[in-house]
Formats: sequence, structure tokens, C-alpha cells
Amino acid sequence: MRIGVMIGPERGDAARKAARMVEDVGWAERAGLDTAWVPQIPTDFDALTAVALMGARTERIELGTAVVPLQAQHPVALARQAMSAQAAADGRLALGVGPSHHWIVRDMLGLPYDRPAAYTRDYLEVLDAALSGAGAVDVENGAFRVHNPLTIGPVARLPVLVAALGPVMLRLAGERADGTVLWMADERAVAEHVVPRITKAAGEAGRPAPRVVAGIPVCLCRPAEADAARERANRILGEAEISPNYQRLLDHGDARDVGDLCAAGDEAAIAARFRRFADAGVTDLSVRLLPIGENRDELVASKLRTRDMLAALAADMRPSGGPATAADPA
Repeated sequence: MRIGVMIGPERGDAARKAARMVEDVGWAERAGLDTAWVPQIPTDFDALTAVALMGARTERIELGTAVVPLQAQHPVALARQAMSAQAAADGRLALGVGPSHHWIVRDMLGLPYDRPAAYTRDYLEVLDAALSGAGAVDVENGAFRVHNPLTIGPVARLPVLVAALGPVMLRLAGERADGTVLWMADERAVAEHVVPRITKAAGEAGRPAPRVVAGIPVCLCRPAEADAARERANRILGEAEISPNYQRLLDHGDARDVGDLCAAGDEAAIAARFRRFADAGVTDLSVRLLPIGENRDELVASKLRTRDMLAALAADMRPSGGPATAADPA
């Protein structure tokens, strides 16, 4: 199982945040982590711009988006932006996309949120054509009528991962994409709901085994502090109560909220939780560092302890020596 870290979800003004993201991804690469995942938060930094920025300052680490909402831009525009960012990152982009949630698309952007799975299928048809290489993009389907020439092509094969929570989206991700990016999925949900459906769909479509990227909060702390870490996860990361998509995914597992998904405790406890995710079929773990503390100094110290532990665990869990690449087996 590859181990990656989320970079960018913390608050901060754009000038300081850009420098901090470059610093954080530099640490992740030096520490031997496999991937840095950039969340696309509705109110914050653009994920693909961040990939281009970080790609120019790194050499090895894979850079992924988790995830870009499809409705926010035309698929040709997204393809053009993704290929530009991929070129800046020397071909190391993994493009995570998804239909997002009603409270982002309908309530925040003022766009329709009808039949998101059908829209995603139509969108991927255009996106696939645009990412296939320089030339005309000629696609007509239920949502798009596109006849657009492109002179830019990907500098290397550009993997596309689709956020998929329900059966229809998991089938679509297996048939049309390279895998899925998850949030709010515990070990049982992954093993019994996600992996069987997406793997079956990929096999029937003649595609390779899909990547399954699971995002979880992680906090290295004393066992007596684990409940406090889970409470903080619920306080700053809680989304399930306003996202029916996440509620339905939670129903497939044992977790009831993001606090239950949090891997908190000493190194042994966190390592055991990581191995349960690997056993469930997760190919990539995306860690959201979750510091705890009463003030800024304590929060910073907690973050540094957790990320040092993460680097050590990543080395221990890698099946063969040396940093992994996106093509390495789990």
C-alpha cells in the first residue's frame, strides 16, 4: 500500500499558503512518501494550480487532486488545465475528479445537480477524448456537444481517478477510470462495498485492477488522548451530517462519523489501522494530518510528530525498498 499525505487543507492567506505548500511537499518527497494529495476545497486554493506549483519544486513524488468538482468547468477546460499542470510536474499528476455534493454544486455554485452519475459519464467521455492526445475533440452525448481542436497533449499517460461512493458511481469508475478517491469510507465499507464493485466493473471492461485511494485523519498521540483527537476530527472535518452521499457510504461500514475514521493513538495503534485498510483492498492511503494541542506551538509540535511517524510507517509498509511510483503494486 502506498502512503501519501494531504497538503493544503489548512487555512491561511494565499501568499503564505503557497510557500507552506511548497515546503510541505518538499518534506514529503524527502521523507520518501509516495504521493501528495491536494484537496479541492470550495473556499480555498485551486488544486491544479497547487500541483503545478509543487511539481516545479519536486522531482519524484506523485501529485494528486482529491478531488476537482466536475461541474465547475467544462471538460475541455479541465483537460487543458490538467495537461498544463501535468507538464509542470513532469508527468506526475494523478487527476482526481468527482461530481461533488449538492451543497457545493447547487447551493454554492448555483448549478444543477440532477443525475450526477449520468453527468459524470458524459463528462468523462469528453475528458477522455481531450486527454488522448493533441487533435480534435469531437464528442456529442446527453450533456455535451463538443467540436474543439487541441494542440496540447499529455506529456505522459495521465491517470484519472473518480470519487465514487455509491454502486452506480463505483461501476462507472471501474469502467471508465483508473480507480477511485474515497473519503468517509472505513475498512468494512472498502472491503465489502467499494472494492468488489469497482474491481468487478474494471474486470468486465477489460481494464487493469483499479487504484483505491482512501483518505483518513491521523494523529500520533498518547492512547489517553485518542478520544480528544477523534473529537477534534469531528469538530473540524465533520461533513457527513450535511452530505447524504457520505451518509450512504457510512451505512456500508462501522464508522458513524469522521472521528471513527481517525487513526489516533501510538505508533502501534496507527500501524495496525493502516494494515487493516491495506487488507481491505486500499492501494493508496491519503493521510490528513490531525494535530492536537491547546495552542499553536502544541499544534505544530503534534503535526511534526505525526508526520515523522508517517514517514517511518510508509517505509515499513512499502513492499520493496525505495520510494514507490504510481505503477507499483500495493
